[in-house]
Amino acid sequence: MKLTRLPHHTLAIVRGRDRAAALRTVLTLAEEGLTATEVPLTTTDALWVIEQARRELGPDALLGAGTVLTPGQAARAADAGAGFLVTPGVVEGLGTRLPVLMGAMTPTEIISATSHGALAVKLFPASLGGPAYLTTLRAPFPDVPLLPVGGIDAAAARAYLDAGAVAVGVGAPLIGDAADGGDLTALRARAAQWRSSLAGAATL
Repeated sequence: MKLTRLPHHTLAIVRGRDRAAALRTVLTLAEEGLTATEVPLTTTDALWVIEQARRELGPDALLGAGTVLTPGQAARAADAGAGFLVTPGVVEGLGTRLPVLMGAMTPTEIISATSHGALAVKLFPASLGGPAYLTTLRAPFPDVPLLPVGGIDAAAARAYLDAGAVAVGVGAPLIGDAADGGDLTALRARAAQWRSSLAGAATL
C-alpha cells in the first residue's frame, strides 16, 4: 500500500448505522474514483460491509478497517478482507502483517507510532492544530508520512496537502448521510466537487 498513490490524495471514511447503505456508499465512491476507503468498526456490521465490498471491488482495492483497538479486531478485519488497519491512537501488539495507519497527535505519540511500525501516522484529531500544526511537525519528522483526519472539509484538505500531508482522511463532509441511507445522487455530487477541489493540490 503506497499512500502517495491514494486516488485524489483521499481516504474516505464510511461510518454509518445501515450496513446496506454503508456498502452502497463504498461502491458508489469507487465508481466516482474515490477508491481508497476505511470502514470503521463502529459502523453497523462493519466486517460484513468490508467482506461484501472486497467481493465487489476485487483484491486490489484499497479497503481498510478503522477504529481497530485490539488484536482480535485486527484478526477479524483481516479475515473479512481488510487490506490495512487504522487506529485512533497508538495501539501496540495488533499481531497482524497488514499495514497500519496509527493515530497520534503529539510528537511523543508520533515517535511511539513509528516505533511500532506504522505505515503512516494518522494525525488525529487534526482540527485541534490545523494545517499550521502539521507544518510544524514536518520539521522534526520530515520522513514520517502524516495523514490528517478529523474535521476536514475540501478547503482544509487542500491546505493540509499543501502543508505536506501525504493524503487526508475525510468522513462527514464527503459522506454526508449516505451511509445511513441518504441520497446517493447527492453523494456523487459531493464526490465530484471533492475531486475538483483537490485537483492539482501539492503533496510531498
